[in-house]
Amino acid sequence: MKLLTAATLLLASSTVVASPAPLVSIASHDAFFSNIAAHCGKAYEGKVSVDNAAGPSSFAGKKLVMHVRKCTDSELQVPFHVGDDASRTWIITKTGSGLSLKHDHRHKNGSNDVSTMYGGHTNDAGFAQMQSFPADQYSKELFVAQGIAQSVGNTWQMYIYPEVFTYRLIRQGREFKVDFDLTKPITPPAAPWGYTD
Repeated sequence: MKLLTAATLLLASSTVVASPAPLVSIASHDAFFSNIAAHCGKAYEGKVSVDNAAGPSSFAGKKLVMHVRKCTDSELQVPFHVGDDASRTWIITKTGSGLSLKHDHRHKNGSNDVSTMYGGHTNDAGFAQMQSFPADQYSKELFVAQGIAQSVGNTWQMYIYPEVFTYRLIRQGREFKVDFDLTKPITPPAAPWGYTD
């Protein structure tokens, strides 16, 4: 019995509790993430500065608002409201190998749109003020399945400077850009569709 007790105590004293693996990052990604997170809780109005799509824009004449709504050490949730349409939320995540940008699209009842969680991942260091997110494989397959194969070449870019935040989409023959005035915070909108306050 004494031998069993001694063996149990020895085993218990040598047990090592493993800590979670660190979420590694690099300075330019951290700085970019922090520059956006510094606006957590604030909302800003924007305007379309470039849109070369043929035909009338679905954004024309609508109030455009970004809201840096929820921030953790590894994720930023930034709803993008287009008039009364609260279906869009940009999700920027530290992944341990860079930054991910996803577009969470919801219906008014909170259910997922068929076209949701598309986006991309950084493939270089970028800058504290700018990051690019080329379309990832999930997004490419989603676009092809939906009959919009031209979108497989999408790259989303975000820029943040003291006075302006820019969201930009580019691909061959297509550019769309919205600039938000960071000098004039506005009253934050209600939670986007599918989220709660």
